[in-house]
Parts: sequence; structure tokens; C-alpha cells
Amino acid sequence: MKILVIEDDPDTAEYIAQGLKELGHTVDIAPNGKDGLFLAAGEKYDVMVVDRMLPGLDGLGLVKTARGAGVATPVLFLTTMGGIDDRVEALEAGGDDYLVKPFAFAELVARINALGRRPALVPEQTVLRVADLEVDLIRHTVKRRGQRIDLQPREFRLLEYLMRHAGRVVTRTMLLEHVWDFHFDPKTSVVETHISRLRSKIDKDFAPELIHTVRGTGYSLRESE
Repeated sequence: MKILVIEDDPDTAEYIAQGLKELGHTVDIAPNGKDGLFLAAGEKYDVMVVDRMLPGLDGLGLVKTARGAGVATPVLFLTTMGGIDDRVEALEAGGDDYLVKPFAFAELVARINALGRRPALVPEQTVLRVADLEVDLIRHTVKRRGQRIDLQPREFRLLEYLMRHAGRVVTRTMLLEHVWDFHFDPKTSVVETHISRLRSKIDKDFAPELIHTVRGTGYSLRESE
């Protein structure tokens, strides 16, 4: 694995790096938070070992900034701060594991190996697109051909579900469960009514039609029949 060790104590950093290199890993060392953030954002690492008490930019600030920049590398905090609140704060900042100094090197390696086996995080998609239709899940905006379309909250949820399943058929039961949180059939035309309203906003003044009825089955959002 390629591992980044961000540690301001040179003896500790060298001890960790040397031991990991003997196990066949590639190791980079950063002596402060600023250099660590630069490497974390610019290089591809499998695991980062981060001291909390760093000069310039502390470990918490480093990890928060890295996560905000889309860096998903697993982080093992290494620190003398062993209180429960300290651990919670570090994990909430974006850390994945926490090891208190002094530590056993064997435990450090085991934790690094565990983090390295985790599947890579895939950044959550925040903008959905089909043809010229765009749904921004953060801003809660909908545009088609660049024109803003105003939707009611339930219509937005319905469109989001259709967009997430674009090209596939979704049934009435699926929509009731995931859009309305109904786990029974209310025996109403609530789905059909909302689909009709959504069509009037998404398809009426645009081409091609995107919301299709699959007779006897459900609906599908796609560019063509």
C-alpha cells in the first residue's frame, strides 16, 4: 500500500515509516498539517496516518479540509488524546479509526491493514442528468434545456427517484414505497396524479418526451421509446 504519515515528531514518523517500509509498503512523511494536506490532495494514497496535534494546521482541520475537497482516503488518527470526546470529535471530523499513543506497532499495522481492505468510497452523486434534464440534489433545482422548472417537494422526490432509475421501469408499488413511504396500497390515484403533474412541467413544452408509461407495469424516465 501507499501510506501517508503526517507526524511532526521526527522520531515517531521515522519509526512508523521504517517499520511499514520493511513490510513492503511505500511511505511518504509530512511534518506538518499544511504539507500533509498538500500531499493528501495531490497524491493517491491507500491510508493516511494523521497525528492530531500538528503545527500550523491540526489533524482535525486537515481531515475536515481534505474531506471537503473530496479526498476519501481512509484516515487513522494517531494521538496522545485518548478521551471519549476526543475520539468522537476525530471520527466526526472524517476519521475512520483512532489509535492512542503510546501504541504497539503490531496494532498500528493491523489497523492500517483493516483500513486498506475497505472498499474505496465513491463520492455521492449530487447532480442527476438525463438528456437535457438536470436535477441538482443540493440546491433542489430542476432545469431542462437550461430553463428553471419549479416543482413541489413531492414532485421533486418523484423526479429524483425516476432519475436515479433512469432507463429502467419503476412500478407503482415502488413509487408508493420510496416516494410516499407507503407500504400498502392506499387505493387512490396519487401516483398517477403526480406523474401527470410532473409530465406537464417536464415534458409539455420540451422534446423529446422523457417520462414514459409502460403499460401494465409502471413508468420509465428515458430519452426515447
